[in-house]
Amino acid sequence: MTLIYRIIANICLVLLVVFTIWGILFYYITIDEVNDETDDSLELYSEYIIGRALAGEKLPESENGTNNSYYLTEVTAEYAEENPSVRYLDEMVYIHSKSETEPARIFKTIFKDKNDTYYELTVMIPTIEKDDLKQTILSWIIILYLSLLIVIIAINMLVLRRSLRPLYTILRWLGKLSVGKETPPLVINSKITEFNRLSEALLRSAQRNAELYEQQSIFIGHASHELQTPLAIALNHLEVLGDDPTLSESQLIEVTKTRRSLENITKLNKTLLLLTKIENKQFPDSKDVDVNELMRTLTSDFGEAYAHTSISCSVIEETMLTLHMNESLASVLFGNLIKNAYKYNKEGGEIVITIMPGAIRFANSATSGALNPEYIFRRFYQGQKREGSAGLGLSLAESICKLYGMKISYWYEDETHFFEVKKLF
Repeated sequence: MTLIYRIIANICLVLLVVFTIWGILFYYITIDEVNDETDDSLELYSEYIIGRALAGEKLPESENGTNNSYYLTEVTAEYAEENPSVRYLDEMVYIHSKSETEPARIFKTIFKDKNDTYYELTVMIPTIEKDDLKQTILSWIIILYLSLLIVIIAINMLVLRRSLRPLYTILRWLGKLSVGKETPPLVINSKITEFNRLSEALLRSAQRNAELYEQQSIFIGHASHELQTPLAIALNHLEVLGDDPTLSESQLIEVTKTRRSLENITKLNKTLLLLTKIENKQFPDSKDVDVNELMRTLTSDFGEAYAHTSISCSVIEETMLTLHMNESLASVLFGNLIKNAYKYNKEGGEIVITIMPGAIRFANSATSGALNPEYIFRRFYQGQKREGSAGLGLSLAESICKLYGMKISYWYEDETHFFEVKKLF
């Protein structure tokens, strides 16, 4: 949900609560005001009747054509003591003049005459239909709520869109920002201080990151290049030393271990140098690569290299697939995926490579559970530690895919690892 719609939703929720509370308060205030006015009228009418009764004058008719009606009944002293002298009630009463039952406000009072005889006077007046009032108030609250809601949403959409325009400019700029590429200009033309400060901070941060990334790439490239010669010299010396007949068996074992470690360092160094070249786009020569032919060559080569294992490898060619890319990088990309399928397989397992329209899928039986898809393409991450592995193979594959507008994805299903390289355009 975008920021504007989240704000609108919160406004709607707050308005609903406010209008509900306001409607309830309005109803009770209205009823209280109506009852107050009605009670005043009933008290005046009851005082008039009591005054005539105590003076011995003729009382008006019980129902005299007006809204007011009354009943005067004689009660006992015990009744007078047990009940309050003044009571207000809301009841449904039958109105003889209208021949119907209506809600009425009732006023009851007890008094005694000069002969100490107690009387109870009941005065009634029809009042408003509270259910109708509730429905009316509810209807108008809904109408008012919807009307205000439409107006508020329209105003907020207009104001927020205009006010947040610099924010959307910044978000679009962030979407274009990419490590290793030139930092695009950021111009927001806003009079809002906070947005101007935010844009300046982001621009400085992006430029600083770009400088650091460039320095890092240059350093890795130079360091990897400079390490090639001393590593080659060290390996050559170890080969010469290994051929020395005067070495004891234990010394020869140590030389072999040292040579193996240097070979792993050399592989790591070459991989880092290759990654740097890929990120610096130092592979301009591209051509149409026949993936079907390349896959047959790679599977044949890796099949011979891993002939000592009992892993079967098959290629399913559903279609002819061609990718426009550097041929060497294509070999590195698919070679790494095939090598991983062999290295992380199980005894007697299988590898199935499927060439599909616009994609190629690698499936291999697993030695353990699923890998973590959030980390497997990170540099130096190793889900299952293997000797001689630097954890750069999948990171290298992802870098090559990004360079040529492809996407590599991973999932685990039925005790099988799946890697798929797909053309995006």
